[in-house]
Amino acid sequence: MRQAIQVYGKPECTDTARSRALLDARGVEYAYFDVLTDPAARDRAEAASGSTRAPIIAFSDGRVLIEPSDEKLDAALTGL
Repeated sequence: MRQAIQVYGKPECTDTARSRALLDARGVEYAYFDVLTDPAARDRAEAASGSTRAPIIAFSDGRVLIEPSDEKLDAALTGL
């Protein structure tokens, strides 16, 4: 089953680490994909967002956040 939230990021990216830490702190389940080592994930992230920046956070309802601030990510999680 596909996770409701998919995080596409890069291991050395501080924004990716920050977003994942927020999700972890909130106890939110998500699937993580390393776009540097997984070409298919990189393609999915770019198709969903039109961007190659990281992180890209895709929700099952079609919403996509690109390099979100903690405030924007937290607001997007409301109601999940």
